[in-house]
Amino acid sequence: MMELQIEELISQEDLEKRIQEMAEELDRVYAGKELRMVGILKGSVYFLCELTKRMKTPVTLDFLSVSSYGNGTSSTGVIHFNKDLDESIEGLDVILVEDIMDTGRTLSFLMDVLQERKPASLKVITLLDKPSRRLVSIEPWMTGFTIPDRFVVGYGLDYAQNYRNLPYIGVIE
Repeated sequence: MMELQIEELISQEDLEKRIQEMAEELDRVYAGKELRMVGILKGSVYFLCELTKRMKTPVTLDFLSVSSYGNGTSSTGVIHFNKDLDESIEGLDVILVEDIMDTGRTLSFLMDVLQERKPASLKVITLLDKPSRRLVSIEPWMTGFTIPDRFVVGYGLDYAQNYRNLPYIGVIE
């Protein structure tokens, strides 16, 4: 693997602080309810785990796997469905958890698919949002950080399956 130059964009401390705030907001909104959190593999795993372990609301987890990047740094626009949910979401309050919202095509596709399964509610939260890249009309219900149009890695985000384990968000130079 070629070693890349990575510049820190969002520190580990800032990530932890914002994720705590997001967990507290979810606890306020969903107090007294049970929540199904659906992580989009693989990128959302770090964010999803850190978020849910800070929550007091009862949470169950499930996962989807889709891909639109391959081994490059830009979305191909073709969404491949690799893994579906293990359990029904009918009648449940569902939060779709994403690592980064870019063009919005993947989330728009997933929202359409999941809405057909009749959840009581369905919302999207994302750790990172790049609104300047949006190609479809979809906005997250909750966002950790809005970032510029740069290719980022760390905290679950990868470049060709590498750099996910960085404890911060970095920009590939």
